[in-house]
Amino acid sequence: MKDTAKHQGLRNQLVTVLQQKGITDKNVLEAIKKIPRHLFLNSSFEDYAYQDKAFPIGAGQTISQPYTVAFQSQLLEVEKDHKILEIGTGSGYQTAVLCTMGAKVYSVERQNELFKTTSLLLPKLGIRPKHLSFGDGYKGLPNYAPFDSIIVTAGAPIIPKPLMAQLKVGGRLVIPLGEEHQIMTMLIRKNETQFEKHEFGEFRFVPLLENKN
Repeated sequence: MKDTAKHQGLRNQLVTVLQQKGITDKNVLEAIKKIPRHLFLNSSFEDYAYQDKAFPIGAGQTISQPYTVAFQSQLLEVEKDHKILEIGTGSGYQTAVLCTMGAKVYSVERQNELFKTTSLLLPKLGIRPKHLSFGDGYKGLPNYAPFDSIIVTAGAPIIPKPLMAQLKVGGRLVIPLGEEHQIMTMLIRKNETQFEKHEFGEFRFVPLLENKN
């Protein structure tokens, strides 16, 4: 598991690309500059790890393109010690970005294969989320609620009600909404019953899987 000066140079180039695409949050950019994305990918993709592209990671899932990770992270307006619920741990790259930004991350993954891989990988890289869970993201993590913000890393046809219930007043929920193409959507909880909705254009994600049992 090597991280070389060449990899760092490629990360610096990637950060420049993200800035050109409109990412301005310095904490997001610093995290992406630090994290060895190539170690979250199958070694056959290593040479392409710092291109702004998504790649398959197994179990029918993908690692999102860096712009998408940066865009969602920027929408969250992460502050140190923010308690964040992540739905869809996947490769763990988004988890790593949020942890590196100083958040306390609670993450749920539906695919056991990915859950096992990521649970081993993150500690090796010195990244320690508060809690990694294997389970149904639609249900969130009620035992650890409420959260300062919630990020969903897979496309969902609707906003799961349990996630809305687990968000603090003033908190942000960022979710790609839609079937084949998704609209990046952010809800801000104004009070116990009211949410303010913002939309940020089209993205493509793999679907969020719900446990039908």
